[in-house]
Amino acid sequence: MNKKKFILIAKNVIDLEIRALKNLKKNINKSFNEAVFQIANCQSKVILCGVGKSGLIASKIAATLASVGTPSFSLSASEASHGDLGMISKKDILILISNSGETNELKNIIQFAKRNKILLIGIVSKKESILYRTSDIKLFIPKADEAEGIVPTASTTAQLALGDSLAIASMKYKKFDRIDFKKFHPAGSLGAQLKTVEDIMVTGKKIPFVKDNVKIKKALKTLSRKKMGILIVLNNKNKTVGIITDGQIRRIAEKKTDFDNLSVKEIMTKKPVFVDKNELAAKALSLMNDKKITSLIVNNKQKPHKTIGVIHIHTILESNIS
Repeated sequence: MNKKKFILIAKNVIDLEIRALKNLKKNINKSFNEAVFQIANCQSKVILCGVGKSGLIASKIAATLASVGTPSFSLSASEASHGDLGMISKKDILILISNSGETNELKNIIQFAKRNKILLIGIVSKKESILYRTSDIKLFIPKADEAEGIVPTASTTAQLALGDSLAIASMKYKKFDRIDFKKFHPAGSLGAQLKTVEDIMVTGKKIPFVKDNVKIKKALKTLSRKKMGILIVLNNKNKTVGIITDGQIRRIAEKKTDFDNLSVKEIMTKKPVFVDKNELAAKALSLMNDKKITSLIVNNKQKPHKTIGVIHIHTILESNIS
């Protein structure tokens, strides 16, 4: 076969899937709202099940739901009839995915759900099917043309898109934000990029505090002891009023003959740059680059002039954040 035809095949398959997604988009209705409401308010687990390729899609949707705060897992349709139905409780929500809605392996699961009054959400492409008729919430996916007329491609793409939409909509409903998301993704590059300033900032006695009326000679001892290259200046009310860097001290020392007798407040930089503890560390790094500085003072929005930590550019880079 001519290699150019491979590109044509790829484009044709993608066109099939695009058409399936467009048709799905047109058919999203109030049933979707009800499904989102039930999933977001589920007091137990959301269990997904399908057969064949639909079973693989069920596993992916379950993983996505779990990652955004909805306890979920996928159930093997074939194993369900051999004991795994015991994994389903009456407070669970059951989502069955099937293109035809008539798959034999799903019928026992449907009967179990109806007998135990378990909420059943059906994702299906045939309205005359048993799955569509028996579902409490019916999510209809229009029949799609498959690649070569037989290979599940467009239908599974539509199933996946609908599942992703359910996950994101329920996440929004529950106001599940990036801080919550980070808790479920602590490892790997994604976990690193979701770290907040609070996760990696220096706190407590490690913060290089000095009072604004202290002489520079004494302040230098704190600078050497804390080894952060900066001093955080406090007034008599313990509010942060300035910052001094080691580079700043060196430059002033070269110009002032009476350097040791100067007070901290005479050389400090007023109105230092703060960052909120809940800000992403990656955002803090960007702020440092914009301001051409290597450290940021960390505060809490409720108390903007109270320093609760310090974050240094080296700490961010060592955490594989970019």
